[in-house]
Amino acid sequence: YAGVYQVPRGVRTHRLDNLIAMAGLTGRERQLAGQLSGGWKQRLALGCAIVHEPPLLFLDEPTAGVDPVSRRRFWTMIHGLAHSGITIFVTTHYLDEAEHAARVAMIHSGVLRALGSPAELKRTALHGHLIEIDCSDPLRALGSVEGIPGVREVALYGAALHAIVDPDRVSPASLRAAAEAMGADVRSVRRIEPTLEDVFISLIGVERPT
Repeated sequence: YAGVYQVPRGVRTHRLDNLIAMAGLTGRERQLAGQLSGGWKQRLALGCAIVHEPPLLFLDEPTAGVDPVSRRRFWTMIHGLAHSGITIFVTTHYLDEAEHAARVAMIHSGVLRALGSPAELKRTALHGHLIEIDCSDPLRALGSVEGIPGVREVALYGAALHAIVDPDRVSPASLRAAAEAMGADVRSVRRIEPTLEDVFISLIGVERPT
């Protein structure tokens, strides 16, 4: 790849050594790429993509099918490259990964729905408070909570419910009562900071037919 990108021979060895170290592949220089795990292959591919030190880099779902530990290491590499001055565009379906980006563009059905930093999107896109309802049977409670006037969106989130509500119309007590009416044992009802997943669900919910 260094030859394809016409990297000068005088700097090629030093640059390759640095890339191998950055990718954590030291000691594997003579190992065939086909023998590497998915995470190792992705890091190797990233090294090949930046061997010519491009000012701009596009990565299309680079962590798809990669285990969580390898994903985290890969993003550490991306951050290092960004700090070195490379502009990086990354596409991903993992919204927890998008939290690491400086700016996020949310696209649904081929249409740009939101653009901004993670903090900006969380602050402006929800149009309400995000409430977590921790209860024993969130699936049964969902329909009842969803029917409360002023509840904009409800979704299962692990073993709890996340509801986006109009704080002027919906109280924690009304949410608790709705869940308990379905036989759920409510452990807590509290306002929480949204994630980008909450923001995306809210954006899609706004455009669902009523």
